[in-house]
Amino acid sequence: MRILNQLAGMLLATMMAASAAQAAPERVRLSGEIIDPWCAITEIMVGRGSAHHQCAIWCAVGGIPVGLIADDGEIYIIMKFETDDSSVANPGLVQVQTNRLVVEGDLYRRDGLNYLAVHKVVDDQGIVMVNHEDVGIQPFGE
Repeated sequence: MRILNQLAGMLLATMMAASAAQAAPERVRLSGEIIDPWCAITEIMVGRGSAHHQCAIWCAVGGIPVGLIADDGEIYIIMKFETDDSSVANPGLVQVQTNRLVVEGDLYRRDGLNYLAVHKVVDDQGIVMVNHEDVGIQPFGE
């Protein structure tokens, strides 16, 4: 019984250490486009660039989480943006929808997902993916 208790204690300690390591943030600098993850991931419409700009604003104001798709294709859900602790209808995030940004912040990886607390926008290049003439304004097409 004593050995069983020791094994259980070691297992619990290992699980707690793994959980703490998983929750520890990593300081990162990322470049990419601010996106509406719902449309970008589901591809129910063109979910990026100038074609999707207005829809992305509506989604952000409506409470859809805002993300950043990095240059390598990884998607990061933004949980905090600069000094505002809320990502829901955050005026700063609404203003940069579909913009290409360089940001610095803390990356949290949990259960296969990437969460980003943006501390600083290093560079805002505006909307660089100009695709509305090719695919129309989403979701209406004109």
